[in-house]
Amino acid sequence: MKASRFLISTLKEAPADAEVVSHKLMMRAGMIKKLGAGIYNYMPMGLRVIRKVEAIVREEMDRAGAIEMTMPVVQPAELWLETGRFDKMGPELLRIQDRHGRDFVVQPTSEEVVTDVARQEFRSYKQLPKNLYQIQTKFRDERRPRFGLMRGREFIMKDAYSFDKDQAGAKASYQNMAQAYRKIFDRFGLRYRAVAADSGAIGGDLSEEFQVIAATGEDAIVYCPNSDYAANIEKAEALAPTGPRGAARQNMVKTPTPGKSTCEDVAALLNVPLSTTVKSLVLATDELAEDGSVNKSTVWLLLVRGDHDMNEVKVGKLPGMEGGFRFATLAEIEDHFGCKPGYLGPVNLKKPLKVVADRDVALMTDWICGANDVDFHMTGVNWGRDLPEPDLVADIRNVVAGDKSPDGKGELAIERGIEIGHVFYLGTKYSKAMNATFLGEDGKPQPMEMGCYGIGITRLPAAAIEQNHDERGIIWPDAIAPFTVVVCPIGMDRSEAVKQEAERIYKELLAAGVDVILDDRGERPGAMFADWELIGVPHRITIGDKGLKDGVVEYQHRRDAEASKVAAAEVVALVKGRLSA
Repeated sequence: MKASRFLISTLKEAPADAEVVSHKLMMRAGMIKKLGAGIYNYMPMGLRVIRKVEAIVREEMDRAGAIEMTMPVVQPAELWLETGRFDKMGPELLRIQDRHGRDFVVQPTSEEVVTDVARQEFRSYKQLPKNLYQIQTKFRDERRPRFGLMRGREFIMKDAYSFDKDQAGAKASYQNMAQAYRKIFDRFGLRYRAVAADSGAIGGDLSEEFQVIAATGEDAIVYCPNSDYAANIEKAEALAPTGPRGAARQNMVKTPTPGKSTCEDVAALLNVPLSTTVKSLVLATDELAEDGSVNKSTVWLLLVRGDHDMNEVKVGKLPGMEGGFRFATLAEIEDHFGCKPGYLGPVNLKKPLKVVADRDVALMTDWICGANDVDFHMTGVNWGRDLPEPDLVADIRNVVAGDKSPDGKGELAIERGIEIGHVFYLGTKYSKAMNATFLGEDGKPQPMEMGCYGIGITRLPAAAIEQNHDERGIIWPDAIAPFTVVVCPIGMDRSEAVKQEAERIYKELLAAGVDVILDDRGERPGAMFADWELIGVPHRITIGDKGLKDGVVEYQHRRDAEASKVAAAEVVALVKGRLSA
């Protein structure tokens, strides 16, 4: 490719609404152009990156035995009604109607459609296992689209779906995909972690996320530096403290804490560690009548240590909470505690409620909590003596750095990550809902065991930039750079020697199968170099009259501080060697 025939549209400044590094650099490098909130044009430079990502994903998916197909972006609502997700998914699911008033959705994922395909095509156990995948546009109506391609509304995803005759086969398919994903992300040249994850709205009980390590990542990744243990913050288990609960040493005292409504403020006022305080969180669950009205509400009090945070995913799996929960209303709080939030605690309640204590809190002695009286807290509180034992003890908090690793091999550390892939074992969640069955060896119909596997095709370049950039611009890994090599002739329009040598090197690299671009625009050296450093092409060859007189050109990798002089006759071999390495 020659630059004069390509579309290069770099910007000196990023648009004002660009927040994170990848968004700023992709806009400045002319890779994407905003069309609407969370909706972008993929410009030629950016599309080349996306196509390279797709090619690697496609190669490894095919190698793993998956079969490519394409499913429609617009899907009939009837299929989503079969699984109940038409209503459950909420406003993220874009619902539309055609001219006849029939309901459709713009797909955010394709479990329903692919299950419909499977129930029509896979009639016998002899046809299984099968894995169908697509690389297709998706749409999720994000409440607050932001960060460019990181959290856009329209995006490209690779989604695959496995179908097996039994659980053992499904788990083997899951492991096959998990290994294929590792090969894919290894080829991208990115630092990533595979972490145990919660399945969320898609469902299933075995789930793994692939996270690119980046300081700007939205997700907290928990891992043990001494082992292979890794999980996202929602999934990571906080082990119970070792040893029995200690004996009480203090009397319970109602202590004035004027104007101090947070655990942090109370600990500072009383000059005690924050870990001696207990945070009260009041939730409620609703039992609904057939007409959707609330038949009965139950109020819950959850207790976590003052220096810990409640984990909503873990709470949502507690007995009695599985159907969903909400934060209690002010009226419900005053009805049970006789006090407004800020000074709540489990002692001297006006009405009984369900008390759930985090594992750490259940073993605490002489702790501090709200007194259910404005401007007062209780100090020296102890289980058994001052209040009944909790109704339930469970892990309901986020882990923190320094907690013991669940595998017993050291302490946990936390870093930030950007999710770029997710694998799920679904079981029969969708096949039972949609009656997707096959005839087993005994001749009886059985529901198919399923798995699903996604990679964010357009999110991945943004994640790669968050991990690979400097003050000058993007630094692409070779595998997904828009161009692998750029040839930069200085004064090509004024020097026949420079022009001829640039053309020779360019043609030799093309002949060797290298993805190379020749910058024949006649730009000044400073402007030309600034463009390619911003765009992030990893290998640059610079040709000038002065160097050619000595038979040399300059080679510089995007990460190198300075260029190196190389014999003009040897530079192609050098670049080929660097690329093969």
